Amino acid sequence: MATGGQGKAAGYYQYPTSYAGAADEERRWWPWLVPTVLVACIAVFAAEMFVNDCPRHGSTLGGGAGCVAAGLLRRFSFQPLRENPLFGPSSATLEKMGALNWAKVVHEHQGWRLISCIWLHAGLVHLVVNMLSLLFIGIRLEQQFGFVRIGVIYLISGFGGSVLSALFLHSNYVSVGASGALFGLLGSMLSELIINWTIYSNKAAAIITLLFIIVINLAIGILPHADNFAHIGGFASGFLIGFVLLARPQFGWMERSELPQTSQPPKYKSYQFAIILVMLFTGKNGNDSCHWCHYLNCVPTSRWKCDT
Repeated sequence: MATGGQGKAAGYYQYPTSYAGAADEERRWWPWLVPTVLVACIAVFAAEMFVNDCPRHGSTLGGGAGCVAAGLLRRFSFQPLRENPLFGPSSATLEKMGALNWAKVVHEHQGWRLISCIWLHAGLVHLVVNMLSLLFIGIRLEQQFGFVRIGVIYLISGFGGSVLSALFLHSNYVSVGASGALFGLLGSMLSELIINWTIYSNKAAAIITLLFIIVINLAIGILPHADNFAHIGGFASGFLIGFVLLARPQFGWMERSELPQTSQPPKYKSYQFAIILVMLFTGKNGNDSCHWCHYLNCVPTSRWKCDT
């Protein structure tokens, strides 16, 4: 990774001269997990559209609302944009494929939806933005820290995002949580930036990249089926886990006296998950205490509805 006295790792880290020789010999992880997740998400979305079959099942809106690109894509065509502005399937299809539904999780004991929704996307726009973000952020993180730590962050963040999402989901809404896992990687990138601040060569670029991806995904989160509570829960989970798993990358073989000085990472408090889970499965709904919070998740307009 480092190629000289002032070598760089993935364009971000600037190693001191005394570390250059060892950095040349350090292990560079070959990223395979992130590309595998990308292929899996694309395959699942293709399955969503195959099951959806808009020309056959039609739209819940009625009134002759036509499928988008039906002549070209046939059974893979999209629901009307008023029903799904992200160019994707219907709510019924997403629910069938394992999307979050508060009533089914709480009253029908379908807790598996907290995991299955991590692999679902609300539409083509949602998929493309997520996959580009995953490639841009995930590849670098996996190269630096390996597939085990990045895989743990991805799954736990996805689950954390699903739990918070379900807690604030209206009983008649469905939601997908793929972005929660992605936001977990973004949160871990922020905590890594904080604790490894002294060895970053281009801090401004890292922060701007992080903020740009967050803003784009939060904007998508106000559309139907995409979920900003999954974004928030995933980001918080990844941010906390990152302090534990991503401190001081690739310096394990160095003497502690040679390490850049960083702040001590806080302990990750796993009981926070337990509290939210208990609230969820005892039938609590965050909207009962926060009557405006649902606008963070979906903003209805004349062009689309949030309960379709």
